[in-house]
Amino acid sequence: MTREKPQIRLRQATPDHQSLLEHWDSQPHVIAAAGDDDGWDWEYELPRHPPWRELLIAECDGRPIGFIQIIDPAEEETHYWGDIGPNLRAIDIWIGDLKDIGQGYGTVMMQMALQRCFAPPEVTAVLLDPLVSNTKAHRLYERIGFERIDHRVFDTDDCYVYRLDRPTWERQR
Repeated sequence: MTREKPQIRLRQATPDHQSLLEHWDSQPHVIAAAGDDDGWDWEYELPRHPPWRELLIAECDGRPIGFIQIIDPAEEETHYWGDIGPNLRAIDIWIGDLKDIGQGYGTVMMQMALQRCFAPPEVTAVLLDPLVSNTKAHRLYERIGFERIDHRVFDTDDCYVYRLDRPTWERQR
């Protein structure tokens, strides 16, 4: 029997989502996937709309289930990715509540994020930086077509860098 594909909608995260996102930031599975930093400064980030970033809430049947950030890593103001070329995107993604993991939401959310990333024809690849310890994410990304290209420490987080080039994504669709 085939599982029905979840019906997920993405919408812009707003200041109204602050308490939800702060709650998700405190969940052990999110901390384990995102690292030991102090989370996001949602009060500061949610009202901002820089041209290089999208903050998105994923909903299933109107219920928030996850978060996606899509950035242009060359334009991003902290230069987190370092000296990086143009025409790339980078994604942060997570499921908010533990009960929603393993339901197929992450795969659908990632497919939707990739569709957004590759919508501009000049975008050549998408990057991800999961923690080395986040083996479930590695399996998901590799299944989608991402290739592990590097092992880096970002701030204090031990990460793998994954890349999905446009031709690989187009073949996978």
